[in-house]
Amino acid sequence: MPSPAESPRPPVRAAAFFDVDNTIIRGASAFHLARALYQRRFFGTGDLVRFALIQAKYLAFGESRSQIESVRSKALSLIAGRSVAEITAVGEEVYDTVLELRIFPGTKRLLDEHLAAGDQVWLVTATPVEVGGLIARRLGATGCLGTIAEHSGGFYTGRLVGDLMHGESKGAAVRELAEREGIDLSASYAYGDSLNDLPMMRSVGHPCPINPDARLRRHAKDVGWPIREFRGRSQRVAGRGMKTASWAGAAWVAGLVLRTISRRLRGR
Repeated sequence: MPSPAESPRPPVRAAAFFDVDNTIIRGASAFHLARALYQRRFFGTGDLVRFALIQAKYLAFGESRSQIESVRSKALSLIAGRSVAEITAVGEEVYDTVLELRIFPGTKRLLDEHLAAGDQVWLVTATPVEVGGLIARRLGATGCLGTIAEHSGGFYTGRLVGDLMHGESKGAAVRELAEREGIDLSASYAYGDSLNDLPMMRSVGHPCPINPDARLRRHAKDVGWPIREFRGRSQRVAGRGMKTASWAGAAWVAGLVLRTISRRLRGR
C-alpha cells in the first residue's frame, strides 16, 4: 500500500471565465432584453428616455459607481412584482431571435476548446443571472455568475441579493467559486473586454482580453497580456467596446420617442 507521500496527486481543476457583453455577444445583452420587455409593455417610453440619458452620461464622462447604482435601482423597480417565469420566457425568445445571431464565432470556438480540454467554463456578467444562465446553458457552459434579483413565491421583490456582478464583485465571485469547486486559479483563464473585468482577470494565471476597449488594450500591452480580436474590421472602426452598443441604444430610443410623439400629435 503506497504511503501518503507516494499517493498520486489529484488532477488540476482549471476553469475559464468569460464576460458576456462584447466578449461573447456583440453589444449589450441587457439592451436587447430591455427592448423586448418594452415591446411587451413592461415599462413605458419615459423609462427608456431615462436609460438613454444615463447612456449619454456614460459616453461623455465614463462609468461611475453612482451611475451603476442608479441603473440597478431603476431596473429592479421595473421588474418588481413580475414573475420569474415570464422574464425567463422573454429571455429565451431574445436569445433565439437576437443574441444567438450576435455571438462571436471566435469566442465560441475558444469556449468550446476549453470544454473539450475538460475545463469548467463559467460566464461572469452583470446581466441578470436568469439571462446569463440561459446563455450558459445554450453554449454548453458549466454555469453563470450573474446579478441576482431577489424573488419570493416566483415573483421579483424589487431588491437585489448581494451586489451587482460588476468590477470587484466579479473578482470576489470567481475566487469564492474557485474555493467552493476546488479550482486552481493559477491554471485558469479569464476573458473580458473592459477595465471592469480586471478584478476577474487578475484572479487567474492566464488573463486574456477579447475585443478590448481602448483602456483595457493599453493596460494589456503595458503588462504583456495576449489580446484576442474577434470583431471584423468594420466593427472595430465603428467603435470600441460598449460604446457601439450604447450609441445604437440611444439612437433606437430617440427614434422610438419621436415616433411616439408623432403618433400622439396625429391623434389630436
